[in-house]
Amino acid sequence: MELAEFNSVDRDEAIRILTPCLDITRWVESVVDARPFSSVEELLGQAQQAAEPFTSEEVESAMAHHPRIGERPKAQTTEAAMSRSEQAGVDPGDSAVTTALAEGNRAYEEKFGRVFLIRAAGRSAQEILGTLQERIAHTPEEEDTIVAGQLREIALLRLSGLISEGVNA
Repeated sequence: MELAEFNSVDRDEAIRILTPCLDITRWVESVVDARPFSSVEELLGQAQQAAEPFTSEEVESAMAHHPRIGERPKAQTTEAAMSRSEQAGVDPGDSAVTTALAEGNRAYEEKFGRVFLIRAAGRSAQEILGTLQERIAHTPEEEDTIVAGQLREIALLRLSGLISEGVNA
């Protein structure tokens, strides 16, 4: 979608468009209500500003929509499609990696009570696995900070893939 179109749609439609990027109502409404934007850079700056900080409740709510790394969501939603694309570096045919990710996911969930979240886009399966193994050693407080940061990265990545300057920029 071009920025001019995003700037011109009504508030409810803009909220519907942004929610798959990050399902945190305060963040979505803050970005939508700051329109119009003169550039995608300004839009991303507002999105970054609105994302700092996230409350623990916002993180928990947003995490409810994220699949486990290595498990591609089957739903036909925009958010599921974004997630499948972001996890393209994880080959479901590589049984050694998928098994190690599944085991790591279980250990992470047992320790932290939530799925392991990482901005998977642009990362190899080995890099994701290595980060998962490293982060299992963190304290819950350290992980809270990292997870909020990963949510911000995912949201900004999705938003930048969703909105473009357009041909008249």
